[in-house]
Amino acid sequence: MATQLIPLREVERLSSNVIRILGGNPGKVIEYAFASRQREADNVLGSNTYLVGTGKQRLLIDTGEGKPSWIKLLDETLQKENAIVTKAIITHWHHDHQGGIEHLQQSSPNVIIYKNQPGYSASSDGWLDIEEGQRFSVDGASLRAVHSPGHAKDHMVLVLEEEDAMFTGDNVLGQGTAVFEDLGTYLKSLEKMKDAFQGRAYPGHGPVIEDGPSKILEYIKHRKQREDQVIQVLKSSRSSPEVAAQAGEPDEWTSMEIVKIIYKDVPESLHLPANGGVLQVLRKLEEEEKVIEDPKTERWTIRDRAAL
Repeated sequence: MATQLIPLREVERLSSNVIRILGGNPGKVIEYAFASRQREADNVLGSNTYLVGTGKQRLLIDTGEGKPSWIKLLDETLQKENAIVTKAIITHWHHDHQGGIEHLQQSSPNVIIYKNQPGYSASSDGWLDIEEGQRFSVDGASLRAVHSPGHAKDHMVLVLEEEDAMFTGDNVLGQGTAVFEDLGTYLKSLEKMKDAFQGRAYPGHGPVIEDGPSKILEYIKHRKQREDQVIQVLKSSRSSPEVAAQAGEPDEWTSMEIVKIIYKDVPESLHLPANGGVLQVLRKLEEEEKVIEDPKTERWTIRDRAAL
Protein backbone atom coordinates (compact mmCIF):
# COMPACT_ATOMS: atom_id res chain seq x y z
CA MET A 1 0.00 0.00 0.00
CA ALA A 2 1.33 3.45 -0.90
CA THR A 3 2.55 5.69 1.87
CA GLN A 4 0.33 8.74 2.44
CA LEU A 5 2.42 11.76 1.58
CA ILE A 6 2.63 14.89 3.70
CA PRO A 7 1.72 17.98 1.65
CA LEU A 8 4.33 20.75 1.64
CA ARG A 9 3.96 24.45 0.91
CA GLU A 10 5.79 25.77 -2.13
CA VAL A 11 7.82 28.12 0.07
CA GLU A 12 8.18 27.65 3.80
CA ARG A 13 10.46 29.08 6.46
CA LEU A 14 11.69 26.11 8.47
CA SER A 15 13.90 27.96 10.95
CA SER A 16 15.43 31.39 11.45
CA ASN A 17 18.03 30.66 8.76
CA VAL A 18 16.49 27.99 6.49
CA ILE A 19 13.77 28.48 3.86
CA ARG A 20 12.61 25.53 1.77
CA ILE A 21 11.55 26.18 -1.84
CA LEU A 22 10.04 23.24 -3.71
CA GLY A 23 11.54 22.41 -7.07
CA GLY A 24 8.17 22.55 -8.84
CA ASN A 25 8.67 19.08 -10.32
CA PRO A 26 5.88 16.82 -9.02
CA GLY A 27 4.78 13.91 -11.18
CA LYS A 28 2.80 10.71 -11.18
CA VAL A 29 3.41 7.88 -8.75
CA ILE A 30 5.25 5.21 -10.68
CA GLU A 31 4.80 1.49 -10.35
CA TYR A 32 8.23 0.62 -8.98
CA ALA A 33 7.53 2.70 -5.88
CA PHE A 34 7.60 -0.49 -3.82
CA ALA A 35 11.27 -1.16 -4.48
CA SER A 36 12.10 2.15 -2.87
CA ARG A 37 9.14 4.00 -1.48
CA GLN A 38 10.94 7.31 -1.53
CA ARG A 39 10.73 7.12 -5.31
CA GLU A 40 7.00 7.56 -4.90
CA ALA A 41 7.61 10.63 -2.77
CA ASP A 42 10.21 11.94 -5.21
CA ASN A 43 7.75 12.00 -8.04
CA VAL A 44 4.79 13.40 -6.12
CA LEU A 45 6.50 16.02 -3.96
CA GLY A 46 9.42 16.84 -6.20
CA SER A 47 12.81 17.94 -4.96
CA ASN A 48 13.55 20.37 -2.15
CA THR A 49 15.87 23.35 -2.48
CA TYR A 50 17.01 25.38 0.50
CA LEU A 51 17.89 29.05 0.94
CA VAL A 52 20.24 29.32 3.90
CA GLY A 53 21.43 32.31 5.97
CA THR A 54 20.01 35.50 7.47
CA GLY A 55 21.85 38.37 5.77
CA LYS A 56 22.04 39.94 2.34
CA GLN A 57 24.13 37.08 0.93
CA ARG A 58 22.60 33.60 1.05
CA LEU A 59 23.63 30.05 0.25
CA LEU A 60 21.42 27.88 -1.95
CA ILE A 61 21.37 24.09 -1.66
CA ASP A 62 20.28 22.35 -4.89
CA THR A 63 18.32 23.86 -7.77
CA GLY A 64 15.51 21.47 -8.67
CA GLU A 65 15.31 20.17 -12.21
CA GLY A 66 14.91 23.46 -14.06
CA LYS A 67 11.21 24.25 -13.87
CA PRO A 68 10.34 27.93 -14.54
CA SER A 69 8.04 27.91 -11.50
CA TRP A 70 11.03 27.19 -9.23
CA ILE A 71 13.17 30.13 -10.31
CA LYS A 72 10.10 32.37 -10.07
CA LEU A 73 9.55 31.25 -6.46
CA LEU A 74 13.24 31.72 -5.67
CA ASP A 75 13.32 35.23 -7.13
CA GLU A 76 10.16 36.21 -5.24
CA THR A 77 11.59 34.85 -1.99
CA LEU A 78 14.90 36.68 -2.48
CA GLN A 79 13.03 39.91 -3.12
CA LYS A 80 11.02 39.51 0.08
CA GLU A 81 14.20 38.69 2.00
CA ASN A 82 16.14 41.54 0.37
CA ALA A 83 18.83 38.99 -0.40
CA ILE A 84 20.91 37.50 -3.19
CA VAL A 85 22.35 34.04 -3.81
CA THR A 86 26.14 34.17 -3.89
CA LYS A 87 26.89 30.43 -3.69
CA ALA A 88 24.93 27.36 -4.77
CA ILE A 89 25.92 23.94 -3.40
CA ILE A 90 24.76 20.87 -5.32
CA THR A 91 24.40 17.69 -3.26
CA HIS A 92 24.85 15.33 -6.24
CA TRP A 93 24.67 15.12 -10.01
CA HIS A 94 21.10 13.84 -10.50
CA HIS A 95 19.06 16.11 -12.75
CA ASP A 96 16.35 16.88 -10.21
CA HIS A 97 19.00 18.55 -8.03
CA GLN A 98 21.13 20.40 -10.58
CA GLY A 99 18.72 20.98 -13.46
CA GLY A 100 17.91 24.55 -12.40
CA ILE A 101 21.50 25.83 -12.47
CA GLU A 102 21.12 27.55 -15.84
CA HIS A 103 18.03 29.44 -14.63
CA LEU A 104 19.87 30.36 -11.45
CA GLN A 105 22.85 31.72 -13.38
CA GLN A 106 20.55 33.80 -15.55
CA SER A 107 18.86 35.23 -12.48
CA SER A 108 22.06 35.57 -10.40
CA PRO A 109 24.96 35.98 -12.87
CA ASN A 110 27.62 36.19 -10.17
CA VAL A 111 26.63 33.03 -8.33
CA ILE A 112 29.40 30.46 -7.72
CA ILE A 113 28.43 26.82 -8.24
CA TYR A 114 29.98 24.14 -6.01
CA LYS A 115 29.66 20.39 -6.53
CA ASN A 116 31.82 17.44 -5.56
CA GLN A 117 33.53 15.99 -8.66
CA PRO A 118 32.07 18.64 -10.99
CA GLY A 119 33.32 16.76 -14.04
CA TYR A 120 30.67 14.14 -13.22
CA SER A 121 28.15 16.54 -14.78
CA ALA A 122 27.90 17.38 -18.48
CA SER A 123 27.74 21.19 -18.16
CA SER A 124 30.13 22.02 -15.35
CA ASP A 125 32.30 24.78 -16.79
CA GLY A 126 33.33 27.13 -14.03
CA TRP A 127 31.96 24.97 -11.24
CA LEU A 128 34.17 24.46 -8.20
CA ASP A 129 34.85 21.16 -6.44
CA ILE A 130 33.80 20.42 -2.86
CA GLU A 131 36.24 18.70 -0.52
CA GLU A 132 35.57 16.70 2.63
CA GLY A 133 35.26 19.10 5.56
CA GLN A 134 35.06 22.22 3.40
CA ARG A 135 33.17 25.08 5.02
CA PHE A 136 30.78 27.61 3.48
CA SER A 137 29.69 30.64 5.48
CA VAL A 138 27.30 33.57 5.18
CA ASP A 139 25.66 35.67 7.91
CA GLY A 140 23.69 33.31 10.14
CA ALA A 141 24.86 30.05 8.58
CA SER A 142 28.00 27.93 8.49
CA LEU A 143 27.90 24.71 6.49
CA ARG A 144 30.41 21.85 6.66
CA ALA A 145 30.58 19.38 3.77
CA VAL A 146 30.67 15.63 4.39
CA HIS A 147 31.34 13.27 1.49
CA SER A 148 28.68 10.57 1.66
CA PRO A 149 28.62 8.37 -1.45
CA GLY A 150 25.98 5.71 -1.77
CA HIS A 151 23.00 7.25 -3.50
CA ALA A 152 25.56 8.69 -5.94
CA LYS A 153 29.36 8.65 -6.04
CA ASP A 154 29.61 12.43 -5.74
CA HIS A 155 26.99 12.77 -3.00
CA MET A 156 27.68 15.37 -0.31
CA VAL A 157 25.68 16.19 2.80
CA LEU A 158 26.03 19.46 4.67
CA VAL A 159 26.03 20.08 8.41
CA LEU A 160 24.43 23.38 9.47
CA GLU A 161 26.55 24.14 12.50
CA GLU A 162 24.22 26.76 14.03
CA GLU A 163 21.47 24.15 14.38
CA ASP A 164 23.60 20.99 14.53
CA ALA A 165 21.37 19.92 11.64
CA MET A 166 22.12 18.22 8.33
CA PHE A 167 21.02 18.67 4.74
CA THR A 168 20.92 15.00 3.80
CA GLY A 169 20.38 15.18 0.04
CA ASP A 170 18.95 11.89 -1.23
CA ASN A 171 20.77 9.61 1.21
CA VAL A 172 17.96 10.16 3.73
CA LEU A 173 14.48 11.31 2.74
CA GLY A 174 11.55 12.84 4.56
CA GLN A 175 9.37 9.84 3.74
CA GLY A 176 10.21 6.30 2.75
CA THR A 177 13.70 4.97 2.10
CA ALA A 178 16.40 5.86 -0.43
CA VAL A 179 17.81 4.12 -3.48
CA PHE A 180 21.56 3.62 -3.71
CA GLU A 181 24.27 2.65 -6.17
CA ASP A 182 26.24 0.45 -3.79
CA LEU A 183 24.81 -0.91 -0.54
CA GLY A 184 28.10 -1.35 1.32
CA THR A 185 29.24 2.17 0.49
CA TYR A 186 25.82 3.56 1.35
CA LEU A 187 25.76 1.93 4.79
CA LYS A 188 29.23 3.31 5.57
CA SER A 189 28.00 6.77 4.65
CA LEU A 190 24.92 6.40 6.85
CA GLU A 191 27.15 5.49 9.82
CA LYS A 192 29.31 8.51 9.09
CA MET A 193 26.32 10.80 8.78
CA LYS A 194 24.68 9.51 11.95
CA ASP A 195 27.64 10.62 14.07
CA ALA A 196 28.11 14.00 12.37
CA PHE A 197 25.14 15.87 13.90
CA GLN A 198 22.46 15.68 16.60
CA GLY A 199 19.51 17.69 15.34
CA ARG A 200 17.15 17.98 12.41
CA ALA A 201 17.58 16.50 8.95
CA TYR A 202 16.61 18.61 5.94
CA PRO A 203 16.12 16.01 3.17
CA GLY A 204 16.31 16.29 -0.60
CA HIS A 205 12.67 15.19 -0.84
CA GLY A 206 9.83 15.33 1.66
CA PRO A 207 9.30 17.00 5.03
CA VAL A 208 11.81 17.90 7.73
CA ILE A 209 12.89 15.05 10.02
CA GLU A 210 13.02 16.34 13.58
CA ASP A 211 15.42 13.69 14.90
CA GLY A 212 17.85 13.13 12.08
CA PRO A 213 20.25 10.63 13.71
CA SER A 214 17.34 8.43 14.83
CA LYS A 215 15.98 8.35 11.29
CA ILE A 216 19.41 7.34 9.96
CA LEU A 217 19.61 4.57 12.55
CA GLU A 218 16.18 3.43 11.37
CA TYR A 219 17.52 3.29 7.81
CA ILE A 220 20.51 1.21 8.93
CA LYS A 221 18.29 -1.23 10.84
CA HIS A 222 15.96 -1.54 7.85
CA ARG A 223 18.87 -2.49 5.58
CA LYS A 224 20.14 -4.99 8.15
CA GLN A 225 16.69 -6.56 8.33
CA ARG A 226 16.63 -6.99 4.55
CA GLU A 227 20.10 -8.54 4.66
CA ASP A 228 19.02 -10.97 7.40
CA GLN A 229 16.02 -12.00 5.29
CA VAL A 230 18.22 -12.75 2.30
CA ILE A 231 20.60 -14.80 4.46
CA GLN A 232 17.72 -16.80 5.94
CA VAL A 233 16.50 -17.71 2.47
CA LEU A 234 20.00 -18.75 1.40
CA LYS A 235 20.29 -20.96 4.49
CA SER A 236 16.99 -22.66 3.79
CA SER A 237 15.93 -25.35 1.35
CA ARG A 238 13.57 -24.79 -1.55
CA SER A 239 11.67 -27.85 -0.39
CA SER A 240 11.34 -27.22 3.37
CA PRO A 241 13.25 -25.91 6.41
CA GLU A 242 13.45 -29.47 7.75
CA VAL A 243 15.31 -30.59 4.65
CA ALA A 244 17.70 -27.65 5.01
CA ALA A 245 18.56 -28.68 8.56
CA GLN A 246 19.55 -32.15 7.37
CA ALA A 247 21.21 -31.23 4.07
CA GLY A 248 24.97 -31.27 3.79
CA GLU A 249 25.09 -28.52 1.18
CA PRO A 250 22.93 -25.39 1.00
CA ASP A 251 20.65 -24.88 -1.97
CA GLU A 252 21.45 -22.48 -4.76
CA TRP A 253 19.08 -19.57 -5.35
CA THR A 254 18.52 -17.01 -8.05
CA SER A 255 17.90 -13.47 -6.86
CA MET A 256 14.34 -13.61 -8.19
CA GLU A 257 13.64 -16.81 -6.24
CA ILE A 258 14.74 -14.94 -3.12
CA VAL A 259 12.46 -12.03 -4.04
CA LYS A 260 9.46 -14.31 -4.39
CA ILE A 261 9.92 -15.50 -0.80
CA ILE A 262 10.78 -12.21 0.90
CA TYR A 263 8.10 -10.30 -1.03
CA LYS A 264 5.53 -13.08 -1.30
CA ASP A 265 2.72 -10.78 -0.13
CA VAL A 266 3.56 -8.12 -2.73
CA PRO A 267 2.05 -8.09 -6.25
CA GLU A 268 4.27 -9.83 -8.79
CA SER A 269 4.32 -6.67 -10.91
CA LEU A 270 6.62 -5.20 -8.23
CA HIS A 271 8.97 -8.18 -7.97
CA LEU A 272 11.26 -7.02 -10.76
CA PRO A 273 12.14 -3.68 -9.13
CA ALA A 274 12.45 -5.42 -5.76
CA ASN A 275 15.00 -7.72 -7.37
CA GLY A 276 17.37 -4.76 -7.72
CA GLY A 277 17.48 -4.32 -3.96
CA VAL A 278 18.06 -8.03 -3.36
CA LEU A 279 20.94 -8.01 -5.85
CA GLN A 280 22.50 -5.11 -3.95
CA VAL A 281 22.37 -7.16 -0.75
CA LEU A 282 23.88 -10.18 -2.51
CA ARG A 283 26.73 -8.10 -3.95
CA LYS A 284 27.50 -6.73 -0.51
CA LEU A 285 27.52 -10.24 0.99
CA GLU A 286 29.74 -11.40 -1.87
CA GLU A 287 32.27 -8.65 -1.12
CA GLU A 288 32.23 -9.80 2.50
CA GLU A 289 32.91 -13.38 1.29
CA LYS A 290 29.67 -14.65 2.80
CA VAL A 291 28.04 -15.83 -0.42
CA ILE A 292 29.18 -17.12 -3.82
CA GLU A 293 27.58 -16.61 -7.23
CA ASP A 294 27.87 -19.13 -10.02
CA PRO A 295 28.35 -16.81 -13.02
CA LYS A 296 27.03 -19.43 -15.45
CA THR A 297 23.72 -20.04 -13.69
CA GLU A 298 23.50 -16.70 -11.79
CA ARG A 299 22.62 -18.72 -8.71
CA TRP A 300 23.79 -17.79 -5.25
CA THR A 301 25.01 -20.05 -2.43
CA ILE A 302 25.85 -19.26 1.16
CA ARG A 303 29.48 -20.03 2.04
CA ASP A 304 29.01 -21.30 5.59
CA ARG A 305 25.47 -21.86 6.81
CA ALA A 306 26.56 -22.43 10.41
CA ALA A 307 28.65 -19.28 10.62
CA LEU A 308 25.77 -16.93 9.77
